[in-house]
Amino acid sequence: MKIFVTQPIPHAGLEVLRRAYPNFQMNPEERVLAPAELLEKVKGCEALLTLLTDKIDGELLDAAGPQLKIVANMAVGFDNIDLAAATARGVLATNTPGVLTDATADHAWALLFAVARRIPESEKFLRAGKFKSWGPLLFLGGDVTGRTLGIIGAGRIGHAVAMKSRGFNMRVLYADELPNAKLEQEIDARKVSVDELLRESDFVSVHVPLLPGTKHLINAQSLRLMKKTAYLINTSRGPVVDE
Repeated sequence: MKIFVTQPIPHAGLEVLRRAYPNFQMNPEERVLAPAELLEKVKGCEALLTLLTDKIDGELLDAAGPQLKIVANMAVGFDNIDLAAATARGVLATNTPGVLTDATADHAWALLFAVARRIPESEKFLRAGKFKSWGPLLFLGGDVTGRTLGIIGAGRIGHAVAMKSRGFNMRVLYADELPNAKLEQEIDARKVSVDELLRESDFVSVHVPLLPGTKHLINAQSLRLMKKTAYLINTSRGPVVDE
């Protein structure tokens, strides 16, 4: 079977692939291949292991050829794949849901603390040699403990982020199309509208997939609803926020 991997992936994954298909091919560089390069590399392949940075559309599928059986996307999201084009050509498209739940939730909390405690700007200040001594107003941050955390999208990742708030005695609000009874039972989270969540939260953490209905879900109007002291953390797809 001719297999192409678009970028180096962690060693453990490569070893699994190598044991089953020792002759697979891989882009050895840690960079996104240009469209023309990728079109050339996929020719004659029966399977592709892709990343969310690879655009998989009808043109690429046709370049690969009718023998292509599967596009395995190493990502939770799959908005880089034209699913209609894949279906029309009988190509199976897969993703890797669940594997990054805790990692993404941890990252959301890292960002939350970074902005609340002004870690990036104070670190830059220190490395620039500007720090002389402590001052009561120098990089004064905001508390996390006892604040209100708003979760937009209470699926796997949103749920995990909310659960990690227990150590900080936070009040948790969430907005989702469906109720999350488990989250409500475990930490007394309350389901509210997006607008109410934006008005009441000190930290807003976004965890929705990128769909036509969620593109620019957070926009100028949304930001105007938020407290002037609130923080927005987005670990979902970038276009969910109108930058």
